[in-house]
Amino acid sequence: MNLPIPILLLLEGLLFVAVFGALSLFRREGLSIQFAVEAVVITLIASGLTAFTPLGVSPIFLLIVIYLVTMRVRLLVDLGTLLAQRGQFARADYVFTLALRLWPDQAGRLIVQVNQGATCLQRNALDEAIAIFQDVLQKAGQGYLGVKYEAAAHYNLGVAYRRKKMDAQAIVEFNAVLDTWPASVYARRAEMALEQSRRKEKPPTSEKDAHDS
Repeated sequence: MNLPIPILLLLEGLLFVAVFGALSLFRREGLSIQFAVEAVVITLIASGLTAFTPLGVSPIFLLIVIYLVTMRVRLLVDLGTLLAQRGQFARADYVFTLALRLWPDQAGRLIVQVNQGATCLQRNALDEAIAIFQDVLQKAGQGYLGVKYEAAAHYNLGVAYRRKKMDAQAIVEFNAVLDTWPASVYARRAEMALEQSRRKEKPPTSEKDAHDS
């Protein structure tokens, strides 16, 4: 049974919302009303144009438009992160600022902040990085910060504290990574950092102790 194109477009848009909404819940980011509204509005416009005007919209074109519009902030975050990894910090900051101006939802805004903090850490702006990560983690309880980004925020905050010689605070953050997402790459890095801290705290073995053992 062939469905009319306008109905097919409506079903496609609703399926997009359902799939990405489920992924958001899986990532523990909560449901974004803004995301759903944007996707539904675009779908209704495309369906209306196809049904009532000569301008036909293909399902593939609709999918591309919905993805680019609703994922605009995350795509810019990926670009900014790539620029920061290449040492182009000024351009990365510009991209992150642009992402914040494009009306991100709560989860998107926190994701931008996490990556801004990581960029500050890369260029050794430790006080700025600490302030950003502290602000992000204070908002984590609102339910919009995914577990991946919460673990990243704790780990990077721990690294910033360690570089500032604030070892006690660093240990707290590294342990928080293990509590947040023990199976993550950040947890493995945190375990290594904690092991290094334990080695530093352990007093050196004297010659007598070595012989006695």
